[in-house]
Amino acid sequence: MSLTGKERQKMTKKILIIETNTPKYDETDRATGLWLGETTHFYEEIISAGYEVDFASPQGGYVPIDPESFKYANAIDWKWYTNRNFREVALSNTKKITDLNAEDYGAIYFTGGHGVLWDYPEDKALMKVAEEIYDAGGFITSVCHGAAGLLNLKDEVGEYLIKDKIVIGFTNEEEELNGTTAAVPFLTETELNQRGARYKKDSAFKAFAVRDGRIITGQNPQSPQKVAELLIAELRKLNQ
Repeated sequence: MSLTGKERQKMTKKILIIETNTPKYDETDRATGLWLGETTHFYEEIISAGYEVDFASPQGGYVPIDPESFKYANAIDWKWYTNRNFREVALSNTKKITDLNAEDYGAIYFTGGHGVLWDYPEDKALMKVAEEIYDAGGFITSVCHGAAGLLNLKDEVGEYLIKDKIVIGFTNEEEELNGTTAAVPFLTETELNQRGARYKKDSAFKAFAVRDGRIITGQNPQSPQKVAELLIAELRKLNQ
């Protein structure tokens, strides 16, 4: 879809993509990091729709990639991974959360990869940016383990933001099938439920995403495109 100049002018706020800085599981020597496709497939949809993107991580700078994700890389993944500029801004030199201005963004997207389980949930600067984006009318989105970034977000009265909201993330079944149940600090599905979310899920490793108001979540590494499609549909409604 090509956009007119008028449509582009309306898209003044960017999309913020959050990635992990964690390179390995805490108590094992198994590597982890960003699941590459959870960035590339979302990014492909977003920029094709005419939106600008910033990449950030809790510490800024380098984002490790889970080596397992290369086993499932397809043409979209290689298109962007072999792009020098993409590697620089998305993987080598991401912005630091504390350097961001939430007012610049109309949505935040939490990518996954098991690394996020260690650096998303308790990062106060990250929570502050996400809450400010949401409070200003923006969207909070995530995929797979990226839902860890939603766990401790609060609303204006101090309740968990996801309480009574339909959300999804990597399921306990998928964690078991992945062979990582004992290696992770917590199970995403369990934690979402404990915070009062109305957790939904589809079959293991099937693309699935849902929207509840301005919260959009996807289940697994197969779902970033669907998350992007739901977000784009909502953003376009605002520009009509």
